[in-house]
Amino acid sequence: MFRKTISLVFLFGLFSANAQQNDSITKIDSTSHPLKFNYKQLIIPSVLIGYGVIGLESDQLLSFNHQIKNEVTEDIDEKVTIDDFSQYAPAVSVYALNAFGVKGKNNMRDRSVILVTSYAIMATTVLGLKSISHVERPDGSSNNSFPSGHTATAFMGAEFLYQEYKDKSIWYGIAGYAVATGTGLFRIYNNRHWLTDVAAGAGIGILSTKIAYWINPYITKKLFKSDSENKSTSMIMPFYNGQQYGLGFAKVF
Repeated sequence: MFRKTISLVFLFGLFSANAQQNDSITKIDSTSHPLKFNYKQLIIPSVLIGYGVIGLESDQLLSFNHQIKNEVTEDIDEKVTIDDFSQYAPAVSVYALNAFGVKGKNNMRDRSVILVTSYAIMATTVLGLKSISHVERPDGSSNNSFPSGHTATAFMGAEFLYQEYKDKSIWYGIAGYAVATGTGLFRIYNNRHWLTDVAAGAGIGILSTKIAYWINPYITKKLFKSDSENKSTSMIMPFYNGQQYGLGFAKVF
């Protein structure tokens, strides 16, 4: 059953990248390319979040969670920590690709504002839900299992990578979603999260980035009085890695 779950979640990752290929893009100026709102873009994240929320009370979904846990604890002995790093890989890839000359949709300033905005939305949502849901982790280590913050971070970055590079090649988005899906699977593999935690985290991550693109024109207008590329700005970004809270500082030139 766990192998079937892996296959289904991986296929979802590929489907997510392809299903969103028809997102509409409106060009505002030469450097800013906000995502145009379309209610169809809400379907996938809403289904994922809905599955996770319903799973908090559904006996059938809770039973399925425990079946997966039992298979994990029975068949897998060695834990891995790759998910602590892979959660950041899709978002970092955007800057790495730009550094190697593969230009994305937005310039450094705009993409950085979008990333900070999406992270703030995602982190606030995840921490808020963790504080009110009090779901015990599969390994019994704490009561902050729902939703998966690692998975939310990974899918936030995957959607960010997809939006920045889907006009170059859909395969950038597929690669990002594959890594994000793997991150979610490793959270289950390591007995740190239930399937419902991972599903909800994925939905929150995707939706957070979409919202960031939708509201970016307004935020950019408020933050920057001038459209000059050379104008620098500083940003503070909160982070949560599953155990620790903190603030990150970024300066964009």
